[in-house]
Amino acid sequence: MEQYHYFTPTPVGSLLITGTDTTINALSIRDNDKTDLPLLQRSALPDVFLQCIGEMEAYFAGSLRDFTFPVEQAGTLFQQSVWEKLLTIPYGQTTTYLQLAKALNHPKAIRAVGTTNGRNQLWVVVPCHRVIGSNGALTGYAGGLWRKKWLLEHEMKHRFGAQGQLF
Repeated sequence: MEQYHYFTPTPVGSLLITGTDTTINALSIRDNDKTDLPLLQRSALPDVFLQCIGEMEAYFAGSLRDFTFPVEQAGTLFQQSVWEKLLTIPYGQTTTYLQLAKALNHPKAIRAVGTTNGRNQLWVVVPCHRVIGSNGALTGYAGGLWRKKWLLEHEMKHRFGAQGQLF
């Protein structure tokens, strides 16, 4: 199936959306909208891209907590299990890599969970930003720790109604 690419702005950078006519396969945040990939014009976007853009806009406006557009990312059974578990972390809450490993019945797989978290291709939708270090510190985030902090504070603000400093 043919892959399409499109950039849309967010408050924390340019979001590169990659997908097909029926699913979104990758969402990655960048500091600019420069790429060598062929980009579609907005008028040529498949419906799933328009749904994705609309839901991302609603998320950043604070009016959407759960995404409904179809997604699919390739990975091993272990990776898929980690990404599925990430989807259970409630909006505006965090968990640790250790808690995640224990929830997967692999308490010694903390590093594997962390590595898999870092390989997540569905930025924000599969909420890897909600995973923090056991000491409560922000750790590793492909989009940059400042974005992770921004996303967590954004969710706390819209879940609890007050903008506080978490970290």
